[in-house]
Amino acid sequence: MDRRTQWLRGVLDLCVLGALARGESYGYEIAQRLEAGGLGSIAGGTLYPALLRLERLGLVVADWRAGDGGPARKYYRLSPDGTTALSSAAADWAVFVDNVTAMMEVP
Repeated sequence: MDRRTQWLRGVLDLCVLGALARGESYGYEIAQRLEAGGLGSIAGGTLYPALLRLERLGLVVADWRAGDGGPARKYYRLSPDGTTALSSAAADWAVFVDNVTAMMEVP
């Protein structure tokens, strides 16, 4: 397993919340947002369990909607608790990144 995959495991939930902060969306579109954000291709077998986990935690709300000429899609959006969790985690993440970056500086 490469480093990027290992790192992504630790921050995928946070990144999904961040993608949903830009507006409600369905799974494939969320994956596209993550890829466009530089995280690479996220497989459905990785993304959908994260979405289910976030939904069970009450951080994401989901509902099914009829598709335009296609199958119904499940749309996801941040709950108020999800917005709060994202703000808190983003601040913690910024501190963590600063600390890791400082540790990697060569004297």
